[in-house]
Amino acid sequence: MNTETVTGTSVEILRYAAFTSDPAGGNPAGVVLDAAPLDEAEMLAVAAGVGYSETAFITAGDEASRRFRLRFFSPLAEVAFCGHATVATAVALAERLGPGEMMFDTPVGEIRVATAVDGAGAVRATLTSAPTRSRPAEDAELDAALAALGWAREDLDPSLPPHVAFGGNEHLVVAAGSRARLADLTYDFDALADVMRSHGWTTVQLVWRENELLFHARDPFPVGGVVEDPATGAAAAALGGYLRTIGQVRRAAISIRQGEDMGRPSDLLIDVDPADARVRVTGQAVVMP
Repeated sequence: MNTETVTGTSVEILRYAAFTSDPAGGNPAGVVLDAAPLDEAEMLAVAAGVGYSETAFITAGDEASRRFRLRFFSPLAEVAFCGHATVATAVALAERLGPGEMMFDTPVGEIRVATAVDGAGAVRATLTSAPTRSRPAEDAELDAALAALGWAREDLDPSLPPHVAFGGNEHLVVAAGSRARLADLTYDFDALADVMRSHGWTTVQLVWRENELLFHARDPFPVGGVVEDPATGAAAAALGGYLRTIGQVRRAAISIRQGEDMGRPSDLLIDVDPADARVRVTGQAVVMP
């Protein structure tokens, strides 16, 4: 952790790696547990200084009821919801208040998180997403995204049609036909950012299905000023909602392996109930040195 001064206000910033048990893996997130003195411009300045894809800020809360108001900022703008920063914040609070349930009031509504300590003493957090939804991607928006990615329609998995899915944010979901296609990701940063801004997408969720219980994922995030996210909880929730919508949920627990091609492997577990539009996303978070 460290303390920084923003326009005369000292702010303690915690740094966690989410969706991993190894500080060298996962997705780094900044966490500010007391952001009440900060305005939007100051929170954005802190997030830009931290430099991670997102930093979470608790702007109000009550420890007795374990209910907190939570906002998220990338280095460039406020983000409506961020799964990995939510998990990091929940773990940070559980380490201080003890495990149990907590509620976060976010720009996308109430997000309930359950935290528990496993036999090795590690804290795991399970967030319940906002209700998910998914629709087929339109030809024009898909073609623009594929052109920016340098992908062709022939590169895609025909059994997993491209969709735009919501799990707190909008994400374009595109399934690669092979692991090699997913691994070869060199895209036009500015072009993809322009496409995403025009459609209001937060990330592009690129996946490859190894089997019905294991997906590999990569998430370009140029609209946040980041080439790629090594773990994306909101996109994981959106993927669960997408699979529910297209009728391809065979079992409740699905593993997502992300960040491997970046050298920051991450493990996310999603629990999808065919009768519930919400998706539960589980992972660990650990303090970064």
